[in-house]
Amino acid sequence: MSNTTRRGFVAGASLAGAAALTPAHAQTPGRDMHNGMTSEDVRKLLDLTPNATCGYVRVTYVAKNEIAAGGMAPPFADRRPAGSGLYFMVTPDEPVKLHRIRNDQFYHYYMGDPLEVVLLRGEGERIVMGPDLRAGQHVQFLIPGNTFHTARVIGTRKWFLGGSTEWPGVLPEDVELGKAEELAAGFPKIAGQIRTFPLPAK
Repeated sequence: MSNTTRRGFVAGASLAGAAALTPAHAQTPGRDMHNGMTSEDVRKLLDLTPNATCGYVRVTYVAKNEIAAGGMAPPFADRRPAGSGLYFMVTPDEPVKLHRIRNDQFYHYYMGDPLEVVLLRGEGERIVMGPDLRAGQHVQFLIPGNTFHTARVIGTRKWFLGGSTEWPGVLPEDVELGKAEELAAGFPKIAGQIRTFPLPAK
């Protein structure tokens, strides 16, 4: 065997060995890792539980560092954690209900279908959380504190998995459910959406 042939054989054997040691899913670039997963699978794997406002939730982070009482202006003048974070999953039967929190929060897209979000600010605003950046979808989006919003999943898998991080950390008294009819009167251009948005997307 010539040196050239030997080098080619060794290189080929090395590549074959590396492929054998690589998990099958890693050998297929762009493979959709959540193909075939159901909302029930996601809920069980991440230990998500029903939530009053955001489908299914598990709090994953509450900062150990605390802001001392008086360290921030009202309504955050009481002692509280510096930040918090959670998983949330939305399904057609469990949308994000109309609500607001006092705290700034970032929504994050992780897996599943896109999430259609309506924010009650200005004349009303609609954005979509999802992986299709070319279509203008967002993988991260800031919802300013005190902004009423609602959201529902759109797509074929029928579930959205995302995250929310908040500053300062959220306490139960920071959350307020919205009254659709009252808010619709203040946002006439999106009044129809406000009234129907908690229902599953068709």
